[in-house]
Amino acid sequence: MGRVSKQLKNIGVVSLLTAVSRVLGLARDTLAAAVLGAGGVNAAFVTAFRLPNLFRRLLGEGALTAAFLPTLQQELHERGKAGAFALLNQVVSWLAAVTAALVALAMLVFGQSRLLAGHEEKWYFAADLAVLLFPYLAFVCVAAALNAALNVLERFTEPALSPIWLNLCMIASLGGAGLHWAETDLRRVLWLCAGVLAGGFLQMAVPAAVLMREGWRPRADFSLPPRVREIALLMTPGFFGTAIYQINIFVGSVLALSLADPAAPTLLFYANRLMELPIGVFAIAVSTVVYPLIARHAAERKFTALADDLRRGVRLVLLINVPAAAGLALLSGPITRLLFQHGKFTAADSAEMVPLLALFAVGLPFFSVTSLLVRAFYALKDTTTPVRVALVDFVLNLVLSVTLMQRFGAAGLVLASTAAIIVQAFLLQRALARRLPELTFAPLWRDIAKIALATLGMGALVWGGRELILGISQHHPRRADALVVCVLIWPAVFAYFGLLCLLRFEGGLDLPRAMLARLKPGASNTDN
Repeated sequence: MGRVSKQLKNIGVVSLLTAVSRVLGLARDTLAAAVLGAGGVNAAFVTAFRLPNLFRRLLGEGALTAAFLPTLQQELHERGKAGAFALLNQVVSWLAAVTAALVALAMLVFGQSRLLAGHEEKWYFAADLAVLLFPYLAFVCVAAALNAALNVLERFTEPALSPIWLNLCMIASLGGAGLHWAETDLRRVLWLCAGVLAGGFLQMAVPAAVLMREGWRPRADFSLPPRVREIALLMTPGFFGTAIYQINIFVGSVLALSLADPAAPTLLFYANRLMELPIGVFAIAVSTVVYPLIARHAAERKFTALADDLRRGVRLVLLINVPAAAGLALLSGPITRLLFQHGKFTAADSAEMVPLLALFAVGLPFFSVTSLLVRAFYALKDTTTPVRVALVDFVLNLVLSVTLMQRFGAAGLVLASTAAIIVQAFLLQRALARRLPELTFAPLWRDIAKIALATLGMGALVWGGRELILGISQHHPRRADALVVCVLIWPAVFAYFGLLCLLRFEGGLDLPRAMLARLKPGASNTDN
């Protein structure tokens, strides 16, 4: 019980800090939408920004973290901090060299985009912005390795703070310098790019400083001991397997840029960002805390304990993200209008974005579970299975995207990525159960049924309350949207957990109790 309580407290810490980061990210996106609007310049920016972000997830937070963390955990177990820090120096040295070469190559290629004549100006502008933004990749890939080391040392606070630096820098650059010193949208978006680079540098520098206080002394080390080669071998297939959802989203954004609607890439980006809010607040927090545990169990060959912690993680993820998905879908209209319909972001843009957000929400629980399942394979040092599943997922998404976008436009692209993530979750779970019988999800089905029933009850309350408030305040739409979003959330939360208690959901109140305990004055620090 003590171990479970510590897990929940660590999850609470990461969730709270990630919530702050996501709120700042939401403020950043709302500011960009109001200042730049949904089309033209903003569409080029979000498309260009997805490029280094995609490689970050492929090379940094995805494949690297999945391959590096279990190996570092094993090194720490066998040789202590000295061995772990030596391995960290070797990995960081090679990572810095590889990403620097990749950044230089990408800047060279995108810098020559106008040699390919005959394309619309929006493609060239997106390529120009990609040249400016690609150095961000090097900063955050090194930061991913440093944050993985902090997680192995059971320091979860500092890595959870990492995205906050990026959001603060982007808000300051666009809302401060961009609005005061730039007269055109072109100049404002250049300030926004500068904010991305400054935020990326801080994301790398802050965890480096924390690790140095833990005793790490950075130095260049390009040796290739067995464990570095092992990490490289694990990473090679993992480029594709760990970030397939983001690859599919990127494919969708590129296809969206080819649509006649100039706002499609921007609206897809913002809808996806809103969908990722509950993922970032809780699902990633659970993965961050659970992954080192299951990696340790795998290293010690304690597969029963691994299965217990994995199922506990999945259970917690579904406990929060199933009702979050339902609420996001039901309130997609008021949320979009309230947060984004300002400045240059018009009512027509909001109306187009609402169904995209609702469709993205359907895939939310499946994305959250998939994140944990992929980490389970990597804890077992099986990189082949996630890649095979990812190949199926990629082909399915591409075929569905090209087919559905012809009829449904941007909504077809969201349908394709949502269908692909559902298939990926199903295939990964089946493969995991085949590999280790202890990892079957059969014990979870009763809990999943109770979560679904409680979500239906909560959804009925939210739907009824939404219709009542919108009907009463139909002559004041802005006030109605604010009331729907601000008033309905807390009754919905209490109704959901109350229904879980009536359904005798085992441990249904463990999470909220742990979160409240963490917020009490004098709560103990679990990061040491």
